[in-house]
Amino acid sequence: MERKKKTIVIATGGTGGHIFPSVSLSNFLVKDYQIKFITDKRGLRYLSTNKNFKTHVINSGRIFSKNIFKIILGLIKISFSIISSLLLLIKLKPKLVIGMGGYSSFAVCLSAYFLKIPIVIYENNLVIGRTNRFLLPMSKKILVSTESIKGIKEKYKHKIFFSGYLLRKEIFKVNKQDLKMKEGDLSILIIGGSQSAKIFGECLPQTIKKCYENNIKFRIYQQCLDYQKDELNKIYKGLNLDFELFTFTNNLLKYYEKADLVITRSGASSIAELVNLNIPFITVPLPSSADNHQLKNAIYFEDKGYCLLLEEKYVFEKLFEMLKDLNKDRNQLILLKEKMKKHSDEEALPRTKELINKVLNE
Repeated sequence: MERKKKTIVIATGGTGGHIFPSVSLSNFLVKDYQIKFITDKRGLRYLSTNKNFKTHVINSGRIFSKNIFKIILGLIKISFSIISSLLLLIKLKPKLVIGMGGYSSFAVCLSAYFLKIPIVIYENNLVIGRTNRFLLPMSKKILVSTESIKGIKEKYKHKIFFSGYLLRKEIFKVNKQDLKMKEGDLSILIIGGSQSAKIFGECLPQTIKKCYENNIKFRIYQQCLDYQKDELNKIYKGLNLDFELFTFTNNLLKYYEKADLVITRSGASSIAELVNLNIPFITVPLPSSADNHQLKNAIYFEDKGYCLLLEEKYVFEKLFEMLKDLNKDRNQLILLKEKMKKHSDEEALPRTKELINKVLNE
């Protein structure tokens, strides 16, 4: 008789930066555990096509704000989220709740604490987020992607477990091309994270045009918003460039295989994928990210020698010169690749599974 699998709830929501590590972890655990997702409406956009797991949706709202009215509205929403989460957890009877970030994660983990269900939380940014700071005292462990994590009080440091970045297994199967010292056009992949990057679609084509006017040509693969496609098509066709436009729903893996250089935001999961793929990248942090965590991620990766950092306010001023230099001196890109080859997160999921087994058997 087959032993009944223990149920684990994965609580996640918001952006792809929270969802994708959640899916990676779930796919790794599903053979040994029954996995249930609890997310919000934003998170459902990325999970709606996933048929492997049962997904439950709760309403959630922003907890932290400087606006008093938004704070009050957020408290009302979170109160209803907690009630919904309590009822769901009573019904699902999980042996463990894993909080992967997002405001829905807050409500579910808090409810699990009330019900005395063990909690493990995950932080993939360099600085612990506000939600995880609140949940840390209630949690058994905090999984961290880097041993340089900041913002955790001394009394909670015994809860830190270094997992590494939880990346989809397909990343480690991508064919990693060696960048050659070639005279031909470099292939540039432009991506903006799960929410896309409006500014990339608005300002980068002007930089590409300037490169063309200076006899510097690139093959362009660009993620953009639907409404930007017509204008970008017009610009790139006018420059007679080899290009392809796509929306976020496309599979990035095939573009990774073609890219010599990537221009991207600084979400932890996105840039960790690039590092593990050994693809050189210029990272442009989102200035409005909570606690400026994207800039901190970017500085950390730049200090490791994995990337080039360009703040958004300097894009018009400096990006052209950066691309011109990289096109002329390919050794800079080769050096970035060599540094990245020293880093790997391939053991992150097995390490995390070992910890989960230990927590469940305590």
